Amino acid sequence: MDGKYCQSCGMPMGDTNELYGTNADGSKSGDYCQYCFQNGKFTSNVTMDEMIDVCVPHMVAANPRMTEAEARKIMHECFPKLKRWKKA
Repeated sequence: MDGKYCQSCGMPMGDTNELYGTNADGSKSGDYCQYCFQNGKFTSNVTMDEMIDVCVPHMVAANPRMTEAEARKIMHECFPKLKRWKKA
């Protein structure tokens, strides 16, 4: 995955900081999107598999030629590498 992605849901962050979440001090998070991280906390307490379940429909909607099974396979390969889900 090239470029900057949310380290929780894998969403592409784009070239501006408008999609970034916020830290406790109000500054922009360098790692997480506004949907996953606000005021220094994750917006939902979910497992990686639950996050994948939430994200699959969004990825399919953004990529109409992709099936849900393909999206799920990609996420199961990529999510364990994201900061939130990486095993220490």
